[in-house]
Amino acid sequence: MTANTPNIDLESELPLGETVSATPAARPDKTVLKGRYLTLTRLDPASHGDALWEGTCGKGNERLWLYLSEGPFTDRSAFDAYLQRKAASEDPLFFAIINAVGEAVGVVTFMRIDTAHRTIEIGNVLYSPALQRTPGGSEVIYLLAKHAFSDLGYRRLEWKCNALHAGSRRAALRYGFTFEGVFRQHMIVKGRNRDTAWFSMLDTEWDSRRLAFEAWLNPKNFDDDGIQRETLAEIRAKSER
Repeated sequence: MTANTPNIDLESELPLGETVSATPAARPDKTVLKGRYLTLTRLDPASHGDALWEGTCGKGNERLWLYLSEGPFTDRSAFDAYLQRKAASEDPLFFAIINAVGEAVGVVTFMRIDTAHRTIEIGNVLYSPALQRTPGGSEVIYLLAKHAFSDLGYRRLEWKCNALHAGSRRAALRYGFTFEGVFRQHMIVKGRNRDTAWFSMLDTEWDSRRLAFEAWLNPKNFDDDGIQRETLAEIRAKSER
């Protein structure tokens, strides 16, 4: 029986979903996730606050916060209070993104953590300009997806964003998430309506996505000027033929 063929209840002769293990997934914790370009570690305001303030706040960085639920920040004390709240949260669980020289260049979270149904979401993605459009930006998503599927045992990884956020929607598709639709009038954020675009990646899809990520992140995929030889989408398309 294939995954697309429903089971049939013998008494009612009505279709049922396939049987899956009820073993819960593990909760993400303070594990440090190390990649080739970046490291993810629990957000620590004392260690990461200065670099995050310099990299994501101030004039010219306002648009980084446009689709997030808080910010932008022009006052350091308000920003520090924000970091303290986020560091104390377990869901969302905030990670600082650390570059090769030890500077925090962004934050990202695991959120809506449902261990019973083994679903988890990547959210609150905040990349400083120094991280945007770099291999490290993609490696962040690879590290989180690998941890969710391979280490913690989740079966569904979600990506949600403001439906008007074209960049986030393009990123989700580039990373290999599948668009599932738009939840209309889903939220009120900063006094404005938010329709939410939903995307997902499944554990059954992860192996092919993983291989594509790893091939794209390989230094051999970049020339001496750091220009990619093949795009992530091109690599994934070849692997899925």
